Amino acid sequence: MHQSTRRRPGERLFGLLVLIASLWLFWQAYSIAQFSSLSSSGALPLAATAIMVVSACLVLSHTMRLPLTPNVRFVRHVFPPIVGIVVALIFMFAIMLEPVGFLLSATVFLFLSMTFLHRKGWVVSLVMTWASLVLVYCVFRLIFKVILPEGIIPERELMAAVSHWFNAFF
Repeated sequence: MHQSTRRRPGERLFGLLVLIASLWLFWQAYSIAQFSSLSSSGALPLAATAIMVVSACLVLSHTMRLPLTPNVRFVRHVFPPIVGIVVALIFMFAIMLEPVGFLLSATVFLFLSMTFLHRKGWVVSLVMTWASLVLVYCVFRLIFKVILPEGIIPERELMAAVSHWFNAFF
């Protein structure tokens, strides 16, 4: 296995965040059965998260001792602006999903993402957005019957009208 002799920018913060997440998961695993016995329902999650905590401590202590790699900048090499923009779009989608609804928020998210990342023009992005959305909607809503947030578009009334129209002609 390759051992790194230099630390990249942000590795200490990432290791610390992994340790905090592991400790939180350990606490959640402990709250399942409070380690009442080795055969309890919380024993396996507790063992797995304990391994996560020990591993995170070892990785973080190793990372803390490494010198910083020269000429590597966090914004340019580890977290470039394009990643930040896509993360911001994902957060915007997550926040707007419930109040606006799946169809509208997914349309805006997919269109902006494809326009920004694909860079083939807004017509191609719009066609790809609608094709993707129709596929996702058919698979999850119509086949798997997943309830998606309706939001401001009256999805049930539209589906009833389409179903009524479909039944009238076929």
